[in-house]
Amino acid sequence: MNRRDFLRRSAAMTALGMLPLGLGGWVWGGGGPGHARTKRLIVVFLRGAVDGLSVVAPYTDPLYFAARPRIALPKPGTDGGLIDLDGRFGLHPALERLVPLWKSGSLAFVHACGSPDPTRSHFDAQDYMESGLPGRKGTVDGWMNRLLSVLPAPHGPTQAVSFGPTIPRILEGHMAVSNMALERNAAKLIPVDRPRIGRAFDALYSGRDALSVAYQQGQEARQTLLDDLDQVNEERQMADHGAPSPVGFGKDTDQLARMLALDPSIKLAFLALGGWDTHINQGAQLANHLRPLAEGLTGLVQGLGDAFADTTILVMSEFGRTFRENGDAGTDHGHGNVMWVLGGNVQGGKVYGTWPGLGDDQLYQKRDLAVTTDFRTVVGSVLTGHLGLMTPQLARVLPGMPPADSSLAGLIRPTKTS
Repeated sequence: MNRRDFLRRSAAMTALGMLPLGLGGWVWGGGGPGHARTKRLIVVFLRGAVDGLSVVAPYTDPLYFAARPRIALPKPGTDGGLIDLDGRFGLHPALERLVPLWKSGSLAFVHACGSPDPTRSHFDAQDYMESGLPGRKGTVDGWMNRLLSVLPAPHGPTQAVSFGPTIPRILEGHMAVSNMALERNAAKLIPVDRPRIGRAFDALYSGRDALSVAYQQGQEARQTLLDDLDQVNEERQMADHGAPSPVGFGKDTDQLARMLALDPSIKLAFLALGGWDTHINQGAQLANHLRPLAEGLTGLVQGLGDAFADTTILVMSEFGRTFRENGDAGTDHGHGNVMWVLGGNVQGGKVYGTWPGLGDDQLYQKRDLAVTTDFRTVVGSVLTGHLGLMTPQLARVLPGMPPADSSLAGLIRPTKTS
C-alpha cells in the first residue's frame, strides 16, 4: 500500500472512528490511557439462537415431552437425563461442568427472557440485542460502547476488548475499544512491524492532528495487548509442560482469563460463538456445542481466580427456538429464551423470571416460549448491582428500558465499585 492509498483508507477509517491494530482487528478511535478498575463485565453471545428449552428444560411439564418426542431430554435420574436444578427445571447434561457453579451460588438462569421485538431474523435480532434498542434500526452504537462512556475516566482503547475477527455491533460507537484475534492469529506480524516501515510511519504520524493521534493510539493499544499476550504465552508454556493447549472455546477463554489477570485496565470483554441454529438433528448437534461452551466457561472462571469475585459473565442469544420440534428433529426460529448470569456477586442456584407456561394459550403466537422478562432488565440489574451505575447513567446506556422486573429481585448483590 502506498502513502496515498494509506491516507485515503485511514481517512475513511478515521471518519468511522477506527484504526487497524494488527492484532487481527481494529481499535475504535477516542479516549486516552487505560485506567485500572476491579469490576468487570464479560458478554458471551451465542449467535444463531440457542434452544433455551433444552439448556434449561421444564421437565415437570408433560407438554414439553409431548411437543418434542425425539429431542426432549429424559428426566433427571435416567440415563443421559437432565441434571435437576430446582425440582422443576433441569440442566442439559452436556453442561455438567457448570453444576459446581450452580451449587456454589455463582450461576443463575433467567428463563422466558429475550427481546420484545417479534423478529425471527437472526440479523435484526442480534442487531437489536447488541444495540440495546429493540425494533430501532439504524442505531449507530452498541450498548457496551455506551456503557464505556458512563464509566469513570480516563478511558482508553484497552478498556474494552472484543476477541474475534471484527469489532462486534455491541461495541461500535465513539468510545475507544480494541479488537484482537485469539491464539495463533493474535500476534501475526503486519507491515508496520517491520522496523523501517514502522519508523517511517511513526515519523509521518508524529503530530497531534486527528489522524496522527488515531495512529498513535492504535499502536499504543496494540503494544499493550501484545505485551500481555507474550506474558500469557510464557506462563502457559511453563504450566503445560509441553502438553497441547485445549481446543475451541476452552483455548480462547484460557487466554482471555490470563490476559484479564495480567491487565487491570480491561474492564469489558466480548466473545461470540456460532453454530446454534439447530434446524436439523438438534440432539447431538446441540450437545456437541454445549459441552465445549461449558468447558470454556468453567475454564474462564478458574483462570480468573480471585478476580472472578469482581466479574460478571452474561451469556445471551438473539432469540429462542420453537417449542415443538420440526420434521427434521430440529427446531426453528422462536422467541423466548434463557439468559445465563455467572459471577462472584450473583445470587445463583436459582432460575429467575416469570414462567409463562407451555399451553397453546400461553405460547407466543401459539408456537414459541413467551418473553416475560426483557433482556434489558437483566443487563440493567448487572449494570446497577455489579458496576454501580445510577439511574441517569443506566438511561444513557439502555434508553427506553422498561421498569425494573420484580422477578429479578436479588439476582445481583449490590457492591461498591473501586
